[in-house]
Amino acid sequence: MTNSSINPADYPRRILLVVSGLAPQVLTETLYALTQVELPAFHPTEIHLLTTQEGAERARLYLLSKDPGWYRRICDDYGLDSSAFRQENIHRLRNEQGGVLDDIRTDSENRQAADFILNRLRKLTEDPDSALHLSLAGGRKTMGFFAGYALSLFGRPQDRLSHVLVTPPYEDNPAFFYPTPESSIIYTQQPDSRPLDAKDAQVTLSDIPFVRMRETLPEAVTSGIYSYCDTVRAAQPQTDPPKLQVDLESRQMKLGNELIHLAPAEFAFYSWFALRRKAYKDPIHWTDEGLGAEYLKHYGQIVNPASGDYERVEHALTDGMTKDYFDMRKSRTNAALKEALGSRFADPYLIKPHGTRPRTRFGLTLLPEAITLDTIGEA
Repeated sequence: MTNSSINPADYPRRILLVVSGLAPQVLTETLYALTQVELPAFHPTEIHLLTTQEGAERARLYLLSKDPGWYRRICDDYGLDSSAFRQENIHRLRNEQGGVLDDIRTDSENRQAADFILNRLRKLTEDPDSALHLSLAGGRKTMGFFAGYALSLFGRPQDRLSHVLVTPPYEDNPAFFYPTPESSIIYTQQPDSRPLDAKDAQVTLSDIPFVRMRETLPEAVTSGIYSYCDTVRAAQPQTDPPKLQVDLESRQMKLGNELIHLAPAEFAFYSWFALRRKAYKDPIHWTDEGLGAEYLKHYGQIVNPASGDYERVEHALTDGMTKDYFDMRKSRTNAALKEALGSRFADPYLIKPHGTRPRTRFGLTLLPEAITLDTIGEA
């Protein structure tokens, strides 16, 4: 299915996630294609179904019941691991209170479904030893869109997206669940009720390429529970030129359109660099004369000079700025910006090297006109 050198089949944890509405056979059709048609075969160690309340009930009755038990049948027919899919792996769409969504018809239900699908995909892509295959053949169009977009946000190189294709007249036939290894007669729907042999059906997967944006997202988004809208906002490309707003009184900064809250030490260090850049001062080296006193004076504007925090910094800079203190603060400050914004969006705002070793100097690359000292209101 893919020319990538990364083989999802090699991962110890192999996850199939199927988005379905009222046609649970999408699961067995996709499972058949992955294990019997695709090369190399992808044998899921766990299978999850994302669906509505009615879709969940149909999946339970058609797939997991003793009769007809279509999931058990395909596992028996092709020697598959039947433990991969259980009733607890059927995930009903839920709202923020945990209530089940019967359907997706209103704006509120669309938003709640988007949040649920997004965070389900985020959770399923947390394990670095897993590979996820997402099938979008069933369900309401909005469900498929939300799931596909969520995979674009959180997907990794080993994750795949597909749509299962079934040849007519088996396509959309409620009696067809997968091509059987032996003859199995089913019938077309009324009025003709023409006999068909399920063995003759052709089922394939259409690979859907998608843009992977995970590496551009702030770490907080990929590791925490965020709403769909907030996650999309965090991923939105910054088309405007970089701009920095610093509010010393509230100890807040706005980088682009993002309000950033840094710890006092990182805020003081970064705002010090911002003020120097705003004043058209040159990049600095930790050996520059008077640098420790200059920074300590600025730090006293951020924290109470009578506080323990101030005393600790004052003690650390007794003999002036040191290489260890400078490098530690620079590293932690840049790391905090990357965590808040993601590496790509943080890049224009980072404290960067200027020149070559051993006299490399450090400063911001933002235009001085892009930096403002202002009061930042509530976000």
